[in-house]
Amino acid sequence: VQLQASGGGLVQPGGSLRLSCAASGFTFSNYGMYWVRQAPGKELERLSSITGSGRNTYYADSVKGRFTISRDNAKNTLYLQMNSLKVDDTAVYSCAKALKRWTDSGLLGDLEKGQGTLVTVSS
Repeated sequence: VQLQASGGGLVQPGGSLRLSCAASGFTFSNYGMYWVRQAPGKELERLSSITGSGRNTYYADSVKGRFTISRDNAKNTLYLQMNSLKVDDTAVYSCAKALKRWTDSGLLGDLEKGQGTLVTVSS
């Protein structure tokens, strides 16, 4: 299994970024996918998830209304559109897959996390 996030960088408060996650080594459409982040000195935070079909999405309160998760099963790619970014959004963002196929666990469930990309929100 390989999960490689990209698209991070430096953005001003109020700005936007779109993260991508290229997935390989498993049947992408069979698994729920997640975005998580970890800021320096803080615990891992689950931000959003999407079911294998893309029908159901879930968000943490901290990003609801600002972030949008989506997936393209034909391209084995997961996305996170981040708008209205805040300084507190600064963190390493990673994508993760559910360990079990065909589950719909909201933001819960056991995950396998991939390589992250750094997002820095600063003026």
